[in-house]
Amino acid sequence: MGEVRVRFAPSPTGPLHIGGARSALFNWLFARRHGGTMIVRMEDTDLNRSAEEYEAMILEALRWLGLDWDEGIGVGGPHAPYRQRERLDIYRPYIDRLLNEGKAYLCFCSEEELEAGRQELSARGELPRYLGKCRNLTAAACREKQAAGYRAAVRFRVPEGQLVVVNDLVRGRVEFESDGIGDFIIVKSDGIPTYNFAVVLDDAEMNVTHIIRGEEHLSNTPRQLLIYRALGFTVPQFAHISLILGEDRSKMSKRHGAVSVAQYRRLGYLPEALVNFLALLGWSPEGEREIFSVQELVQQFSLERVSKSPAVFNFDKLKWMNSHYLRQLPASELSALCLPHLAEAGLVEAEPSPQRLAWVERVVATAREHLEYAAQIPGLVQDFFGEEVTLDPQDTDAAEALRFETSPAVIARFREKALEFNEWDEETARETLKEVGKELGVKGKPLFMTVRVALTGKSHGRDLNTLLALLGPQLVARRLQHTLLLLQGLTG
Repeated sequence: MGEVRVRFAPSPTGPLHIGGARSALFNWLFARRHGGTMIVRMEDTDLNRSAEEYEAMILEALRWLGLDWDEGIGVGGPHAPYRQRERLDIYRPYIDRLLNEGKAYLCFCSEEELEAGRQELSARGELPRYLGKCRNLTAAACREKQAAGYRAAVRFRVPEGQLVVVNDLVRGRVEFESDGIGDFIIVKSDGIPTYNFAVVLDDAEMNVTHIIRGEEHLSNTPRQLLIYRALGFTVPQFAHISLILGEDRSKMSKRHGAVSVAQYRRLGYLPEALVNFLALLGWSPEGEREIFSVQELVQQFSLERVSKSPAVFNFDKLKWMNSHYLRQLPASELSALCLPHLAEAGLVEAEPSPQRLAWVERVVATAREHLEYAAQIPGLVQDFFGEEVTLDPQDTDAAEALRFETSPAVIARFREKALEFNEWDEETARETLKEVGKELGVKGKPLFMTVRVALTGKSHGRDLNTLLALLGPQLVARRLQHTLLLLQGLTG
């Protein structure tokens, strides 16, 4: 394979979502696999919806995912500028050339006239297309209309009776009849080129060799191929990757997980997990493995193994995959990832002291095996925070544990024992609880579950000795006192 040059060219009309991120990833993997060039540019000619803040969000999301680029915005390169709005002067000679060669023409039709044409075709059961009202206007007629103040768009003159063939690297041979396309606008009446025109000029000027993009762009491809031919450009190879569907095989929506990359980041997903997951949406590696490092993905990626069938977004698989990567993190990194969520929940300070931070790290470590994404952490470690105990009304085992005849005595005596310490470790806490059991002749559930429920209001949770050590004897004593008062209120 010769030099590979690919591009990711989003519109800055919103943050980077899952579909766009997957397209960027496939381009990046293909470029890295073949030692090629990855270009990032912006298609920002939608003047009403494009915004600098969205561009910044898209670029930040790409960087967070680890998808660096070799040429384009923020990097520079020989084909600058890399925003379409800054390339209007580059487009002008091509527009003039097509007009001069009769391959495009001025169109003065109003929106009302165009809508009437669409209605006429619809009534005949035909696909909407331009009926060609201005196709044969003379130069004199065009000058007359311009002099009268009419604004003109520029339409591409689609050759009649031709078969337009897309030899797609994923979908194979796809054929389109030119007669079903109709002459299409390449420059709007405000002078701004349309997507189908500008994208061809940009790809040709930047020597893009492979266009890897979503299946939804396949219908645009015949128009673009016609422009390539009209201007004598070398046609790149196309690869249209499948749609992403929800688990119910309907179009992706927020309920399926179709949110921005930034939202996944805020929830505490790791970039390695998201990249691993996205790579498997429509691409199948050899074998049954599902966990891949970025380096392994680069080594294995090929368009030959990209499926024509829609990819199904399995949210549970994403959470499972992220939990795998979370478990690989050092304790300090996992704690740092979880800290903002604990602070948002009001459980810890935004900037805790070093001593408090070390304690939080130990608390977070207790949830490592249960954590799917960092935003879950408050619910998983809430037993370690707060002075008071609230009984879970749905936990019948918890209520039973406090109804043992020995429960008040166990709670009171263990509280007295805890007050003898300023601090303790797991071993000391374990031995102290055993001493209480021996003194009172209590063991099993009446001892251990009673203390757990008295401390947390629940019959199940983290290892009891770990809980005792992390709470510390003074907080244990205060919680036990609160539960004793609660029991007195229930029996009073």
